[in-house]
Amino acid sequence: MKKNILYGILFGTSASLWWGVIGVFYFKFVSFAGPIELVVHRTIWTSFLLLVTTTLYSKWHDVIIILKDLKKTLLLLSTGILIFANWLTWIYAVVTNKLIDASFGYYMMPILSVFFGILFLKEPCNRQKILSVSLVIISVIYLFFNFKSVPWAGLIIAFAWSTYSLIRKKINVQADLGLLIESTFVAPVALFIFYIISLDGNNFFSLSDPVTSFWLFLAGAMTVIPLFLFLKGVELAGLGTTSMIFYITPTCQFLLGAFYFDEFFDFNKLVGFIIIWIAVAIYLHDITRDKKEVKLL
Repeated sequence: MKKNILYGILFGTSASLWWGVIGVFYFKFVSFAGPIELVVHRTIWTSFLLLVTTTLYSKWHDVIIILKDLKKTLLLLSTGILIFANWLTWIYAVVTNKLIDASFGYYMMPILSVFFGILFLKEPCNRQKILSVSLVIISVIYLFFNFKSVPWAGLIIAFAWSTYSLIRKKINVQADLGLLIESTFVAPVALFIFYIISLDGNNFFSLSDPVTSFWLFLAGAMTVIPLFLFLKGVELAGLGTTSMIFYITPTCQFLLGAFYFDEFFDFNKLVGFIIIWIAVAIYLHDITRDKKEVKLL
């Protein structure tokens, strides 16, 4: 195995473990602030940190080029709204002990993205892709028949993130620069929400409490650090390999929710998850096969 691929796998694994473990424990730790204030801080401080990294890496010329394209700018505004909704839903799931439901969405997300790519971007499909997408649909329908078992948080995360990925594919901008523009677009809304919260004195972020404020400031780092680790993994090991490694994230979330935080997990959800896991196995086998075919060529 080439050294750069090994490093890429290590970076991708670090990003996935960060999202699946460190991020979970962090947001559990600061859950006292509630999902609304937490998503506010995640948005504001992500924007702030990306402003810093964009300056350090001298990428402002690239940002200006993106902003000069009105279509890309408007699409990034829409993806900013989607990622805000995704962050809010995931934080809500963590804070309210619905981590298993959130993991369901992250298992679904790559396969749903494949489906959207076939449907809207005319990307090539094969039997394995069609089968994996069909199993996801069957799993969701099964859970809807058992309405109390529907993992609403996971479904919102899956559809919001897959739609986000679809739009980002169409505009094709660097992940960090796109996230900078998205979070900066949404930051004024986040600041307004924080202002409303602070009017009633319900805010936890305050200059009079620097320790708590520091912990809330880290919400930005919890977004930016794994993003850079993931991008480095993609750069060194390729998107296919890093995408397979990504499944560490929902697996860790599922295991933490089921066995560490003792979340409710009934038989119907188990059936739904088993169908999803089969779909994931087929999807990963398809990625592996594609990589082998490319090597032969």
